[in-house]
Amino acid sequence: MTPGDPLRLQTGFALSSFSEYLRMYAPELLPGNGFGAGVAPASSGSPDIAPHGTTIVAVSYRGGVLIAGDRRATMGNLLASRDMDKVYITDTFSAAGIAGTAGMAIEMIRLFAVELEYYEKIEGVPLTFDGKANKLSKMVRDNLPAALQGLAVVPLLVGFDPAQQDPDKAGRIVSYDVVGGRSEERFGYTAVGSGSLFAKSSLKKTHRRGIDQDRALAIAIEALFDAADDDTATGGPDTLRGIYPTAIVIDSEGSVEVSEERLSEITRGVVAARTAEEGSASA
Repeated sequence: MTPGDPLRLQTGFALSSFSEYLRMYAPELLPGNGFGAGVAPASSGSPDIAPHGTTIVAVSYRGGVLIAGDRRATMGNLLASRDMDKVYITDTFSAAGIAGTAGMAIEMIRLFAVELEYYEKIEGVPLTFDGKANKLSKMVRDNLPAALQGLAVVPLLVGFDPAQQDPDKAGRIVSYDVVGGRSEERFGYTAVGSGSLFAKSSLKKTHRRGIDQDRALAIAIEALFDAADDDTATGGPDTLRGIYPTAIVIDSEGSVEVSEERLSEITRGVVAARTAEEGSASA
């Protein structure tokens, strides 16, 4: 019996997409309770009804790529959460970060991770990175009716491409717009969310091709620090509560969450350097 046979017995043909299978047999289980197929209630047009997440940065380095995010979620002018997780491992060689309506974004990324696992079980081979990018693009596009009602989701996808021979190009970064349009970042870094303008400006000055993982983590944390300086929706490091950015690194060994201890050390180093600069400037 081939991997797809159990599904063929139920449907008469093999479906490689878990979302399509749900849409046929249990559409109510899809994210948004059907908002992706229709129009959300008029009341959802208010930007204050659900927490929103920002800011996410992605940085490539020699032999891999990383994605990092701050921890703050806002609801209008209120702080909805101080310690939200915005970056998630989606399979062995990919991870995604979320910006936009937090609840719908988290559901979308979780379903995306299930899609990748389901495809590999049905087809017997993992989806290529381009296939993953296209799959997530369709999921964002399916959310367009909800986005028009104020429930937008804008993910950021990163991954390691085993087929790429050049170690400087093995780490890949794909960003999306609200209608599902995808674009691959060729400069080795990007950011999404309300603080993305300030984060990108920081990365433009600090990123260089061929940097190692430690340097990539340091400039990613520094970019989030710069974003928090000028964007109220981006949370800076909270040393009092021990809340620091989260990050995932991906290389030929797979996707790994960066430990809190390592992120704490890097963040405290950035804070110490900024404090020293301020002190020398005032002197």
